[in-house]
Amino acid sequence: MSAPNDNPTIILGTRGSELALVQATATEKALGLAFPHLSLRREIIKTTGDRRTDVALSEVAKSEGTFDKGVFIKELEEALDRGDVDVAVHSLKDMPTVQEPRFAVVAVLPRAPIRDVLVSRNPGGLDAIPANGRIGTSSVRRAKQIQWLRPDLEVIDLRGNVPTRLRRAAEDENYDGILLAEAGLIRLGYLPEISEGSASEPILGIDGLHAVRLPEDQFYPAAGQGAVALEIRSGDAPSQVFCEGISHEPTMLRIRAEREFLRLLDKFVYRSTLYGHFGDGCIHGRITFELETREGIAAMRRFMEEATDLVVKYGGSISGEHGIGLEKADGSLASLFRLARA
Repeated sequence: MSAPNDNPTIILGTRGSELALVQATATEKALGLAFPHLSLRREIIKTTGDRRTDVALSEVAKSEGTFDKGVFIKELEEALDRGDVDVAVHSLKDMPTVQEPRFAVVAVLPRAPIRDVLVSRNPGGLDAIPANGRIGTSSVRRAKQIQWLRPDLEVIDLRGNVPTRLRRAAEDENYDGILLAEAGLIRLGYLPEISEGSASEPILGIDGLHAVRLPEDQFYPAAGQGAVALEIRSGDAPSQVFCEGISHEPTMLRIRAEREFLRLLDKFVYRSTLYGHFGDGCIHGRITFELETREGIAAMRRFMEEATDLVVKYGGSISGEHGIGLEKADGSLASLFRLARA
């Protein structure tokens, strides 16, 4: 692909955490290989989420008037809007399902493994966490799922970057375990990319910590988890050319499908939780509709009508073997679903 001009310069905006910088470096490397004459600059931007680690994400978001993870992208998008940077590098799972029209995610890097990981001082994973133990996470999705699997466990808020959280897990006895993304642990060198099945593994570089990668068909990852997104100003053609030149299209297809399902949920469901991912040609997930029964059934029917259209759009079909089922769970309607490509 030819460059838009003879001496182009791209300014990348990124957060300053260890993981964010690793992801920015990977982006720079890909751009440099694809466009050898491209000049690259990096701007490190401190977000509200980076500054406010003393309170829960929900409280920070409430004070900022945004959604929980929005506190990690607000200042990056403001820099994009001002023209201070050309491309913002994000962890895709931190981004809203529906973007403002003036921004666009136009590329993603190859996706890292997508599972969640339970880290604890004792080997054995979830079964080794003591009764009424305490699990640290700042993710509502992870908190809901761990309590689904182990209702006896208490979830306590845990903020900070990946190294900080690992140190807390190793040193703070208030936590019997913590939950982190596999992708971040791999990118920072705490886990090898190739796993050892379901066995406990040591956290590399930190003595006394053990990790178990939670199977994604039992502990559903976030939509977009493990993907690095490149966001630009809508209509910025030169930046779009460069970003699309390094985009990993199989990952782009998957994250579009996952994010479209979240968009449908936002459209039809007053309050819901989705745990899901697109893998091996399938969408896997669990939805909980926290509505009155009649409204819940109606919402589910409308959702499935549009979901079916979405699957057809992406060249697939509803799998009859693993179809849609409704069940009551703690006063809610839950649906376990699998949408498969033909």
